[in-house]
Amino acid sequence: MAQRSIALFVIFWFLIACPKNEHALENYKAQIEHWQQKRLARLKSAEGWLSLAGLFWLKEGENTFGFGPGHNIQFPDGESNLRLGSFILQQGKVKVRLNPEARVLVDSARLLESDLRNDLQGKPTLMERGRYLWYVIKRGDRFGIRLKDRQSPNIAKLKNIPCFPVAPVWHVKAQFVAYDFIKTVPVPTVLGTNAPSKSPGELQFTINGQTFRLQALAESPNEPFFIIFSDETNGQETYGAGRFIYIDPTDTNGQTYIDFNKAYNPPCVFTEFATCPLPPPQNHLPIRVTAGEKLPEGFGEH
Repeated sequence: MAQRSIALFVIFWFLIACPKNEHALENYKAQIEHWQQKRLARLKSAEGWLSLAGLFWLKEGENTFGFGPGHNIQFPDGESNLRLGSFILQQGKVKVRLNPEARVLVDSARLLESDLRNDLQGKPTLMERGRYLWYVIKRGDRFGIRLKDRQSPNIAKLKNIPCFPVAPVWHVKAQFVAYDFIKTVPVPTVLGTNAPSKSPGELQFTINGQTFRLQALAESPNEPFFIIFSDETNGQETYGAGRFIYIDPTDTNGQTYIDFNKAYNPPCVFTEFATCPLPPPQNHLPIRVTAGEKLPEGFGEH
């Protein structure tokens, strides 16, 4: 009788619990698919990564720029031989002097001269004319001009981003392991340089009985973590230089979740004009992470 009661209880639990579990799984898949759709929309927006059309490094002193030949910096596909102005780089500061006939807007205003904020100083000063917009970036001790084209053919070229099937098994609990102090760590970049970044510690987690750690980047342990990682799918299904992922802050017990279903391609997959960070050696996972974005056809081959 006891065994029969246990069997009836198991059947009853299965009938009640499985539909709930199935419903939860469908909800989870829908959430990830919604995230994937928003990610694609951001990439294909008029000012997303697909719109990058140029990256021009500045030399000390005056750098003339415009459409057509005869300028230090030549913007593509514009009117022939139109001088837009000059960038002046002096002692780590950049300013612009504009040709009045160029009709360039500086932060939506018609100015002829202005000091320029770079992308590491918060929101950079935005210059625009027609389909093009541009601003100053700083990488190490170098300053460059990043150009975007709102009508870039890459926007139409990318139809979708292939992804591995959504699988809850790749939504893993992680324990934050703090360093004794917040470290400044060198993060390698595609430029061959190192970008100093803050790291408060590592995230430790287990997959199939194996324990791993990933170094997390953040100004403090109380904000979202940024992780650059590589794994054994790189160079095959996924981008050879690894992928990115953001992690929610930890709870009061120092725990959070890493959702590898939200692992995404670096901007360097979509444009040769990005300056992507690379995974540090300690962030290589010696397993196949079959979750998140794959390499889109026709991209990542710069």
